[in-house]
Amino acid sequence: MLTGRRAIVTGGSKGLGAAIARELVQEGAAVAICARNQAELEATAADLRQQGGTVVSRVTDVTRPEQVEVFIKESVAELGGLDVLVNNAGRAHPGTFATLSDTDFQADLDVKLFSQIRCCRAALPHLRQAGGGAIININAIYGRQPDPAFFATTVDRAACLAFNKALAMEVAGEGILVNSVNIGFVRTPQWHAIHQRQAPELSEEDFLAKTASQEVPLGRFGESDEVSGLVAFLASSRASYITGASIDVSGGMGRYV
Repeated sequence: MLTGRRAIVTGGSKGLGAAIARELVQEGAAVAICARNQAELEATAADLRQQGGTVVSRVTDVTRPEQVEVFIKESVAELGGLDVLVNNAGRAHPGTFATLSDTDFQADLDVKLFSQIRCCRAALPHLRQAGGGAIININAIYGRQPDPAFFATTVDRAACLAFNKALAMEVAGEGILVNSVNIGFVRTPQWHAIHQRQAPELSEEDFLAKTASQEVPLGRFGESDEVSGLVAFLASSRASYITGASIDVSGGMGRYV
């Protein structure tokens, strides 16, 4: 259980972020969420509050350093402190090296790697003040298993995994645990957009089934709650001896030892 813990989840308005926030609330944590879309954010916050949880929501663009600082500061003030940071913000940006521009690469790097850097920098003083805590970075198996069809993700998530490991080593002595959860094919709104770009002639279910059959040993897409349960575990005292880890939730998709 996470009763009494205070958590921040970025990208928390829908998909995986909303599932993580819901799991943390159900486990007893007070949660702050952010996203760029105000209507989606308010709807998710209202849903979480109906479950009896303490929920703070702020419209925030994690690619804007000043907005990140305000979000973290105001959330900590309302929650009364901070014990857990979940860096979930990100987006899928398919494309090969030949099709991606400098602008594409920069935007992808900003929303993935630099959002984690900014949020961790803003959150660390508060985690230290709490006497320790947990940082959980949501990444992708493509950081360890390159795929040219997701070229920017492959490059940027590899950097995120290096950041995860280096930060874990640096702050371990302060009782702050830093771990990465690497997803494979998990059903999220991002895959709706990929379906529309790549195979609009197929139904979404047929597209997902075909994609999974080609890539995933378990033969299906994962569901958000199959990821959120691991995040809740890593945020709990049960994971007190785990740091610097890189854990896949991918249906066996990673082809590495």
